[in-house]
Amino acid sequence: MEGRGGSGSVICRVGRMRRCPYGMLGGMCGRYAASRSPDDLVEEFDIAALPEVRLAPDWNVAPTKDVYVVVERRPRDSEGVPSAAVEPTRQLQVMRWGLVPGWAKDPAIGSRMINARMETVLEKPAFKRAFAKRRCLVPADGYYEWYTPIDGPKGRGGRPLKQPFYIHPADGGVLAMAGIFEFWRDPTRTEDDPRAWLMTTAVLTTDAEDAVGQIHDRMPLFVEREHWDDWLDPDIDGSTSDLADLLIPASTGKLDAYPVSTAVNNVRNNGPDLILAVESDGDDVEKALAAPSVDLADLATSDSEDPAQRLF
Repeated sequence: MEGRGGSGSVICRVGRMRRCPYGMLGGMCGRYAASRSPDDLVEEFDIAALPEVRLAPDWNVAPTKDVYVVVERRPRDSEGVPSAAVEPTRQLQVMRWGLVPGWAKDPAIGSRMINARMETVLEKPAFKRAFAKRRCLVPADGYYEWYTPIDGPKGRGGRPLKQPFYIHPADGGVLAMAGIFEFWRDPTRTEDDPRAWLMTTAVLTTDAEDAVGQIHDRMPLFVEREHWDDWLDPDIDGSTSDLADLLIPASTGKLDAYPVSTAVNNVRNNGPDLILAVESDGDDVEKALAAPSVDLADLATSDSEDPAQRLF
């Protein structure tokens, strides 16, 4: 046991993967928390331009919600062409979480494209053009992970109930998740309609190994501060440059994780109470530490009623 959050609540110090008292922890789920204001993000990411829309703090960000995204873009001329003579400007944009490719006939496809696998991002038609030229940072306080506790309680039909965990930077900082973004033109709207263009984003993920290589799962990729300029640079072609070196899974000791209330399961629930650690019985923790681990591959293929709670 590496720490506690709140009264009697277990905190697991995690990196790529680490054994936790309830089983094994890791992966990228379909929910995260983003409570920082634009003013906070301006200071953190050295942003020069803000969006007209201000989003409320959100401790239960789910697919298809609007989110803040950091990008670098050049001003465009009257014909919509980027001006090569002007340096790109770092901007805070509002986009919908769930990437909609420009060729998509229905924007509903975005709800299934909240993550892009780094290993195949340059092969998939939905992602390769965005990775080449439209990369971004998705700021987050932390993200949620669902998994099945060892010998945990059962729900309706005898199916195990999943326990949500909140995973966040140990130093209280901001997660800069590596993302890509895309534009989609709504054919039902006129060119002068401000809603004619939809901007959407997806988070990049990769395989994550535990310290002894026992199991593999998905985790978001992060961009360290010293690499933000290169990652966001629209002049760097991701299809010909090796950008993989700029992206890392979380290093050991940089993230904390602890169990939180199942209230986060319902996207209608929101508020800072969702990231509060729930109490855990110390005797149960010690018993769980001695129990065999749970294979997260079972979670990735589980028949969850809510697709947003599946691992990607």
